[in-house]
Amino acid sequence: MMHEPQPGTVGRPMILRFESFAIDAELVVPPRPFGTVLFAHGTGSTHRSARSRYVAERLRERAGVATLGLDLVSPAEAEADRLSYRLEFDIQILAQRLVAATDWVAGDDRLGQLPIGYFGATTGAAAALLAATARPQVRAVISGDGRPDLAGEALEEVRVPTLFIVGDDDPAGLELNRSARAHLRAKSELRTVPGVSRPSDEDGAVFEALAALTAQFFSRHLG
Repeated sequence: MMHEPQPGTVGRPMILRFESFAIDAELVVPPRPFGTVLFAHGTGSTHRSARSRYVAERLRERAGVATLGLDLVSPAEAEADRLSYRLEFDIQILAQRLVAATDWVAGDDRLGQLPIGYFGATTGAAAALLAATARPQVRAVISGDGRPDLAGEALEEVRVPTLFIVGDDDPAGLELNRSARAHLRAKSELRTVPGVSRPSDEDGAVFEALAALTAQFFSRHLG
């Protein structure tokens, strides 16, 4: 069950508008944050999902960071993409949008001087790894039930600690994440969520396991 925001937090649904695109987002800032984590969702996932909201809330409570949920593809774009697949696998475009959101955070009076982490889901995981090579304030990346392999050659350019999270009953996902990890030159870990094929499964225990791994990782690398 989701909890109400903690006293002192500021939740703000918004649309981040840029020159050629707009990103649906939600910013929540706890008292005295020491970092910001951007939740990057590609096609097939959304920052409004129960999993994303649960993990973000626990991250604010346990690690004291602000969270910015981002849908890198708008609903209209996702509908149009059902036939063309133009955006779903265009990691360059998704990463550019995440970099733009990162620059927006860097310009915020409260958050601009704080370190940044990325949590990437689905194709947002590849976008997060690519975007991390473009901005020095990004200190750590998590691929949560994602497709980090789609970052391709950019994996070798990643220089920040990276955590891959996969269900232990997902052999295809494990293979893709192990393959992506093998191309990294940065410090990395691969952790599994026991008993599930996907960490996005609608299960409270799964959410909690994913949230615990996320909070521990960002506490170490953004603190």
